[in-house]
Amino acid sequence: MKTYEVIVVGAGQAGLAIGYYLKQRGISCLLLDKHKQIGEAWRKRYDSLVLFTPREQCDLPGLPFPGERNGLPTKDDVADYLELYARRHSLPIQLDTEVQALLPLETGYRLITSQGDYASRQVVIATGPFQVPIIPQMHKRAADDLVQLHTAHYKNESQLKDGPVLVVGSGNSGAQIAAELASSRTVFLSMGQKRMFLPRTLFGKPVFRYFQATGLLTAPITSRTGKWLRSRPDPIFGYRRELEKQEKAGTLQMKERTVDLSGRTVVFADGSRSDISNVIWGTGFSFSYEWINVPGVLDSQGLPIHTRGVSPVRGLYFLGLPWQYCRSSALLGGVGDDAAYLLDFICQY
Repeated sequence: MKTYEVIVVGAGQAGLAIGYYLKQRGISCLLLDKHKQIGEAWRKRYDSLVLFTPREQCDLPGLPFPGERNGLPTKDDVADYLELYARRHSLPIQLDTEVQALLPLETGYRLITSQGDYASRQVVIATGPFQVPIIPQMHKRAADDLVQLHTAHYKNESQLKDGPVLVVGSGNSGAQIAAELASSRTVFLSMGQKRMFLPRTLFGKPVFRYFQATGLLTAPITSRTGKWLRSRPDPIFGYRRELEKQEKAGTLQMKERTVDLSGRTVVFADGSRSDISNVIWGTGFSFSYEWINVPGVLDSQGLPIHTRGVSPVRGLYFLGLPWQYCRSSALLGGVGDDAAYLLDFICQY
């Protein structure tokens, strides 16, 4: 059984960031990732996906994001950057290796994987927030010929049938996909909660530059500002004008929360109904940690117990969680700070 000082589960942006710091310190480590290619999770997202954070806010430690700094990268730009990052820093990565179980040992941990077993004194779990797509149970009552796709599996309009599309979800992905589809067909955008729309740029500068300057991105979750921010739904960046224009043109209808789906008829919270041919579920993701068989690491809901990524069990850490420490923790440009924080604990062990 191969043994390392630190094994990192996941080689997305979080895993790569901590891998960079571990290699800088000369610590024996290995990054395990279930995908066949670095950045594959990004490449599988829908074709038109554009980040709402500019390149200047997407730097991982040790390598600036290439391209126009104020510009918004596409999902393929991100995938290319992650591949470049891993290659530039010669990080020790083993792809096509799924971790199936994490077990405690007397002096560390045993990882059972699809490519054999490994042992490590310490483990960093960096599997990211997009693990298991959430689809409401009402989808089971839909007609067999109704096309249903989660945003995790939607690529482009060619996957859809002719006819109206229901987009369920009030996040940035739902708004972006709805705006894209409403240019050629009828779209119902069902938003379960009201969201604030913010511009991508303000006075010619990326709006995230103002967030950074005012400390909104880095306000700790324990602070008054952090608690207030976390209690509110994330805003939607851009697309307000596009959606308003399409609404006036009649190709887009803004609807309240979807409460029922039967056959090809959808019912909204205000009692209105519409017939549809397609549904795109932008209803988020849940975590999947059932493979962690270490007592005291997960709470009763199966979520990580941690303080800024440090678990109660010695030598076990989490990285890349939403609001792990602040708003930027789950963003490309913020995960490096959390990785540097964990490095101090890893080195002290």
